Amino acid sequence: MASRGAVKSAVAVHSQQPAAYFKNATKSPLAVHTGRRPFCLATYRHPTASKRYFSGTGPSGIKEFFPEPNAPQIRITQPAWKHPIYSQKQLEDIVIAHRQAKDWSDWVALAAVRTLRWGLDLATGYKHDKAVSLGKKDPQQAVQKYAMTERKYMNRNIFLESVAGVPGMVAGMLRHLRSMRRMRRDNGWIETLLEESYNERMHLLTFLKMREPGWFMRVMVLCAQGVFFNAMFVSYLVSPRTCHRFVGYLEEEAVLTYTREIADLDAGKLPEWETMAAPDLAVKYWNMPEGYRTMRDLLLYIRADEAKHREVNHTLGNLDQDNDPNPFVSEYKDPSQPHPSKGIEYLKPTGWERKEVI
Repeated sequence: MASRGAVKSAVAVHSQQPAAYFKNATKSPLAVHTGRRPFCLATYRHPTASKRYFSGTGPSGIKEFFPEPNAPQIRITQPAWKHPIYSQKQLEDIVIAHRQAKDWSDWVALAAVRTLRWGLDLATGYKHDKAVSLGKKDPQQAVQKYAMTERKYMNRNIFLESVAGVPGMVAGMLRHLRSMRRMRRDNGWIETLLEESYNERMHLLTFLKMREPGWFMRVMVLCAQGVFFNAMFVSYLVSPRTCHRFVGYLEEEAVLTYTREIADLDAGKLPEWETMAAPDLAVKYWNMPEGYRTMRDLLLYIRADEAKHREVNHTLGNLDQDNDPNPFVSEYKDPSQPHPSKGIEYLKPTGWERKEVI
């Protein structure tokens, strides 16, 4: 926990110009103590910024967003679901992919995702296609008009992850209740769906360690979560297959977004993130090895998770919703052959077809 003097030091530089801010920030007591920039303690807002989409917390809200619980007898609380280990090659090999819609159920799911994507882009000021188009004619104007900053990306990520954990929880809950109501097994679907929801929540908690949302963001999340939960609840009762396809398409968009963030970071467009370290929460959850604990590495891990959810939901959307076992927790007769698993060693971007796994 940062000392009171460290907090005052970080707040004192809040109104300075960017160069001076980072120069002084790295000399603050907090930076000396932890070896990291106090990114979540103070943020700089450029004086030319004219639009404010989702807000972040100002200096008056500076605090440890969720401090450790007061439990002297407990040394550490391990995660309920341990995260599989990803190799660096697996992380770098994640690709953007799209599953072609084949029937009316797929088209309904795809249309819903495109509508949500349009709304989220509008709310967060994300206009990638327009930026690319204008960049071909006038790169400087494209940067001034449409450039995504660390602040905009972080706000977008927090909002996205705050609702991303809803589908798995809703689906797992409904399948759990149906299993008890019908007095029959669920064949392993519930655990995977709840684990997916848990994983999305860990993404959110990680980003919250780096930036605390403001009141407007909280209101937006509250409204979005309420609408999304009830919409998913009704939709899953009507057509579970369509819902899994919807989540598969949604995760395609998530992989695309994080890939663009990584590309912008590599291109030097996000200087604040270039030397930023991943929070300790992330290091422990993903078992991030020494030397691979930067912001870029964190985005690689999160993108890999989204790619896994893409594979899982596209696969579940191909199965018999009532009778087929969950292929991601099943043991196969010939484990040497590529097959669905909890890791990403045999990742299939558009999902496994039923005949391949059942």
